[in-house]
Amino acid sequence: MTAALDMRGRAGEIHTRRWNDRAHRGEGTRILVCRYRPRGVRHEDETWDEWIKEVSPSPELLAAFHGKQQAPISDRMFRRRYRSEMRHEPAHAQVLALAERVAAGETITLLCSSACFDADRCHRTMLRELLLEATGE
Repeated sequence: MTAALDMRGRAGEIHTRRWNDRAHRGEGTRILVCRYRPRGVRHEDETWDEWIKEVSPSPELLAAFHGKQQAPISDRMFRRRYRSEMRHEPAHAQVLALAERVAAGETITLLCSSACFDADRCHRTMLRELLLEATGE
């Protein structure tokens, strides 16, 4: 990531949840960060305010993580490759834009798949880490 963003005032907070978790007060803008939009969810039933698929793992990385064509890659390899993808466009611009929003005081909640039960292995947590690094937290 680049150097910490210039902090003006109090930074917002960054939460993480699954997209189908019930919203709580104080979550701010709920942003879906999945590569694919959840199937069967009507637009009027969406639980998110925005969808930014560019900050999700590439289809190739998702396939490698889930072992679609070979044995699944390790969590460590997934983390390394995800962070690498976030350093390239268009993901990098989206990461910086989100970090700027948080630095300006906006609270956001990063939402991922309903099947993503282990937040420690999910890219939403890795994205949160990247945003905190970018804001100097």
